[in-house]
Amino acid sequence: MLTLISENKSFGGVHRRYRHPSTSTHCEMTFAVYLPPAALDGKKVPVLYWLSGLTCTDENFMQKAGAQRVASELGIAIIAPDTSPRGAGVATDPDGGWDLGLGAGYYLNATQTPWAQHYQMFDYVARELPDLVEQHLPISTVRAIAGHSMGGHGAMIVAMKMPGRYRSLSVLAPICHPSTGHWGRKAFAAMLGPDESTWKAYDATELIADLPERLPILLDQGSADEALERLNPQALVAAAEKAGHPISFNLREGYDHGYYFVASFIEAHLRYHSGFLGG
Repeated sequence: MLTLISENKSFGGVHRRYRHPSTSTHCEMTFAVYLPPAALDGKKVPVLYWLSGLTCTDENFMQKAGAQRVASELGIAIIAPDTSPRGAGVATDPDGGWDLGLGAGYYLNATQTPWAQHYQMFDYVARELPDLVEQHLPISTVRAIAGHSMGGHGAMIVAMKMPGRYRSLSVLAPICHPSTGHWGRKAFAAMLGPDESTWKAYDATELIADLPERLPILLDQGSADEALERLNPQALVAAAEKAGHPISFNLREGYDHGYYFVASFIEAHLRYHSGFLGG
């Protein structure tokens, strides 16, 4: 069941926020959707699933990226889920850190206590949420996926682990090799446990060699990104080239990690996806 939280008209379409009880995360989840004008006329439209980064909710991208104008023109819906489960009893970083727990779910299925009870974000994003919106909203099964930072990591692993489900994939400043970086190692150790061999299942750089589907990756990265070393796009590009996996890597001179960067290139990403979605 979907409960409408808010609704705002935008570029002839509508932006809505919903909450619903989740069978994956065992708590209430919130997501945002932008429906273009064609969807309001009863047509099922193709959809871009957008995954946001550390500390974000469903609202950051929708409020800051400026994607609705182009999505309206192209006839593409956008679904933006929250970045983690939330609510009473949901585990978070015992040390009070912002990079683990609430707002930092890493789009994986946790196996360790206390995380495993609620942090089943891979199943939520890859299975439950698409099934839900395709059942209750004018959303078709023609899907693309994209994300920023931690959400870029999430978009890549979801696409890689669900071959045939998405028509296209793009990422902006993604965490490319989390098994070797501070953010990923902290989260993976907590949520997946000390056996590092299990971490590879949620690391795009590790997965890319043996994929059954060669879905091209569009990757934009700012050269002035303060997190560039932690994001490690060079590792992903090298692994992709070694595996013969198609990847387009654009190093954007002078851009940092934030939403000014995302807003600068989101139109190009939407138009890229439209070429695959037929929006």
